[in-house]
Amino acid sequence: MTNAAPTAPGLISDPAQAQRRILRVLVASQILSGAGLAAGVTVGALLAQDMLGTTSLAGLPSALFTAGSALTAVTVGRISQARGRRPGLATGYLTGAVGSAGVIVAAVLDTPVLLFLALFVYGAGTATNLQARYAGADLAPPGHRARAVSTVLVATTLGGVAGPNLAAPAGTLAEHLGIPHLAGLFVISGAAYALAALVLALWLRPDPLLLARTVARAKEADAATDPAAGGDTDTGARGGVVLGALVMILTQLVMVAIMTMTPVHMHDHGHSTAASGLVIGIHIGAMYLPSPLTGWLVDRYGRMKIAAASGTTLLAAGLLAAAAPGDSVALLALALALLGLGWNFGLVSGTAIITDTVPLATRAKTQGLVDVSIAIAGATGGITSGIMVAATSYPALALTGGALSLALLPAVAATAHRR
Repeated sequence: MTNAAPTAPGLISDPAQAQRRILRVLVASQILSGAGLAAGVTVGALLAQDMLGTTSLAGLPSALFTAGSALTAVTVGRISQARGRRPGLATGYLTGAVGSAGVIVAAVLDTPVLLFLALFVYGAGTATNLQARYAGADLAPPGHRARAVSTVLVATTLGGVAGPNLAAPAGTLAEHLGIPHLAGLFVISGAAYALAALVLALWLRPDPLLLARTVARAKEADAATDPAAGGDTDTGARGGVVLGALVMILTQLVMVAIMTMTPVHMHDHGHSTAASGLVIGIHIGAMYLPSPLTGWLVDRYGRMKIAAASGTTLLAAGLLAAAAPGDSVALLALALALLGLGWNFGLVSGTAIITDTVPLATRAKTQGLVDVSIAIAGATGGITSGIMVAATSYPALALTGGALSLALLPAVAATAHRR
């Protein structure tokens, strides 16, 4: 059976070597998939607006990405649980490639219904990209798990930065192929997702989750005959799952809510699209680029301290965004940089907490369910932010988000006390 856990003595005796190879393969796939992510973010709303001739449903692509991402998070988690990370992640990226192809066909046929269905399927790539971070931690020792997660996360940045910059040449290529200009980036996206799936299917060997299970069984067998040889028992308590999920859900909710309405707030104060694009670019950079440092901090000083730092950093972001004059691009950029950094602290520490806590027997399935909650939190933040700003103001939204992030502090304190 091709999906059986590896049992070769060399693989069991040197999981560190296997981990280095796995991280290299994951980094390569994440660079590709990061480029794939860019299409929906960059031109999804514009394509919908162009096909429908109205802006009223231009926000629907974002909602569809989120819905497709939530469904895929469950599916990838279940496949990974049953058969390993390789088939789970490869299936998710391949599904994202199919969605990209569907968007291109919808644009050629000018069929909005097919466009929205394809965008839903395309959302699979977003979920898979996020799920890949867990694969980086499967074989990592407890003291290096956060750094392994961070390595995978920062690789996404490289593709995410390159992707939008391919919009113009991709549009030119699309026109040569008889495809509408705006759909050109989905040609790049489909190819990137397909290549990411191929890289994983061919080279993610040994499978990190299956090998981790094999190593754990070997340690259990050793412990049965020699208790001093037992492996680490860092499985934690049920509260760890709740805390890890809460950290990532709250940081996602607050981040998406404030991020979504910042360009609108800037536009209302007369700033150009270029200015708001700069601020969002700085924000996205702060979300991913600090990952290696964050991973080191989490492993060095502990998950709980960095989770608490996430809450205080998000509070600072909310306070600064609320206090910043509407005409100050610099202060808004600083606020959004803090917002991205707080999210990064929360995602890396929360992922490490979940990986530490959940046993290998149910790890992938639980991680998939947690990521569904994160996707729902993001959708909730995006939808409610517009409603709240319409009813109150952007500063009120920023203050509310900052205050909400403080809920992390008592949760962290309570969990740390129980331990």
